[in-house]
Amino acid sequence: MENQITIYIAGDSTAAIKLPEKRPETGWGEAFQAYFKENVKIENRAINGRSTKSFIKEGHLAAIEKTIQPGDYLVIQFGHNDQKIEDPERGTHPYRDYQENLYQYIQAAYQKNAYPLLLTSVTRRKFENEKIDSMSVGDYPQAMIQFAEKYQVPVLDIHKITTEFMAKAGDEESKKYYLHLPPGQSENYPEGITDNTHFNEDGAKKVAQIIIKAIQQSDLPLKNLLK
Repeated sequence: MENQITIYIAGDSTAAIKLPEKRPETGWGEAFQAYFKENVKIENRAINGRSTKSFIKEGHLAAIEKTIQPGDYLVIQFGHNDQKIEDPERGTHPYRDYQENLYQYIQAAYQKNAYPLLLTSVTRRKFENEKIDSMSVGDYPQAMIQFAEKYQVPVLDIHKITTEFMAKAGDEESKKYYLHLPPGQSENYPEGITDNTHFNEDGAKKVAQIIIKAIQQSDLPLKNLLK
């Protein structure tokens, strides 16, 4: 068998593994394993509610550093909770501490001879007058791209691709990818829910497909690990 390679995902609730009481909410990282060869293991360390700052502060990046091996990958996607600048535990400025934090993530990978891969934040479903808001995650996607160019780190602009995908789907059709439930349909959400940030199972699979396609179309060595 080929060498075992682990792909670590550092991120927030949009990627994270969900508890049974949160279903049908699903993170895109949960759908990732199906696309990779047998010798590739997905280690999904994404956690609900975390920003680049709180993920580091709580020791989750340090935990990855302890086990990540040469040749492994560290996939990094944050932004949604970094936006919460009113929260001192999580909020970051896109062109200051957000970028400083990203530097810590890529250094964690490089110091272990692993490969970092930055993904800009998946879009929120925010429509106004039938037009999707391309700034639904603020300046964080652009700040990540600027950072990646400065430090020559691989980056895939998933924010742009998911925004375009949801815009094409339209205001109504795009609801089917997010956690939109009427009252009485789910035991976990008896009163229903309208959540334009988190995905349902179909949405998570679609976003995973979008990320995989972006990897396939890139010149990253990671694409050689795909089935």
